[in-house]
Amino acid sequence: MINGSKFTFTRLTYHSGDWDTDQRMPSNLLNSLLEYTTLPIDEQEKVIALSSNEIFSAPFCYISGHKLVQFDAQESANFKKYIQNGGFVFADDCNHDIDGLFAKSFEAQMAKLFGPTALKKIPNTHKLYSSFFKFEKGPPNTTFELNGWGDDLVHDYLKAIEINGRIGVLYSNKDYGCEWDYDYRNKRFLAEDNTKFAVNIVMYALNS
Repeated sequence: MINGSKFTFTRLTYHSGDWDTDQRMPSNLLNSLLEYTTLPIDEQEKVIALSSNEIFSAPFCYISGHKLVQFDAQESANFKKYIQNGGFVFADDCNHDIDGLFAKSFEAQMAKLFGPTALKKIPNTHKLYSSFFKFEKGPPNTTFELNGWGDDLVHDYLKAIEINGRIGVLYSNKDYGCEWDYDYRNKRFLAEDNTKFAVNIVMYALNS
């Protein structure tokens, strides 16, 4: 890892749509890594352009939004090269809606870059769900799904693009970014810490 072997939460910007979502989520996720693991962390989120070569120094990247995702030529080339070279991108749809603009356009971008069948549902037995904590039922639900927002569905799966048996792109319609977008000090009021799955995602990305 970069920054003296510290984990850095890296957010990707892209020219289309809106990338600057869920601004408290990274610090919440980093707090969970600090609380539950021995992983050394950089306490500051890093924001880099998908079109920049800096992406190739980041073992974990996050991309999100509500609107159109339409990568330009350089963004497309970097994204594909990054994934094929062993990088990991967690993509989260803030609309939690399979028919929303982000979902349709992001999935179209993935089909264009990796082929129409590359993005597949992953089984709930995937090692992602046991990379740190155990999630026997697969991806935990979000309050946004349970409240009937978005497409009024509870998605009992995540999708992924795997390269050589390893997830390179993890894709969610569940809106985890908004689910984890609160001050980390408020976790003490929750019956169950809902950021535990974030720990699984990071630990899978770094160790698989």
